[in-house]
Amino acid sequence: MRIEFHYDISGFRIRESRRIKRTIARIINDAGRRGGSVAIIFTTDGKLVEINKEFLKHDYLTDIITFDYCKGKTVNGEIYISVDRIKENAVLLNTTLKSETRRVIFHGFLHLCGYSDAEEKERIIMRDREDMYLALTEVE
Repeated sequence: MRIEFHYDISGFRIRESRRIKRTIARIINDAGRRGGSVAIIFTTDGKLVEINKEFLKHDYLTDIITFDYCKGKTVNGEIYISVDRIKENAVLLNTTLKSETRRVIFHGFLHLCGYSDAEEKERIIMRDREDMYLALTEVE
């Protein structure tokens, strides 16, 4: 599995990439998928709004946009994450920036593994999976 972290914003870096990558490998394995190539791009609210408008025709803020380029069971894609959103959400949700960053990354990989959050029932399932992988990452 090739996972690359890219930064379109200053002052933010992932400092525990090995730990995160191990959990991502588990997400992919648990879903019965194979690792391919995924780029995770950390950027600003402004950039995510541009992407949201251009590709999804939505004119609002979001914390993550996932582009699925999977081929069969091989996980490939791009995950764009707004650092502005995850910082604000960490405060609103009374959690750490590290934990919220992990949650959003895992959320993107769950999408790439076929999970959806379009309906409430699906959102509950995804949130439960995110919580499980967060807990696993915390004890590593």
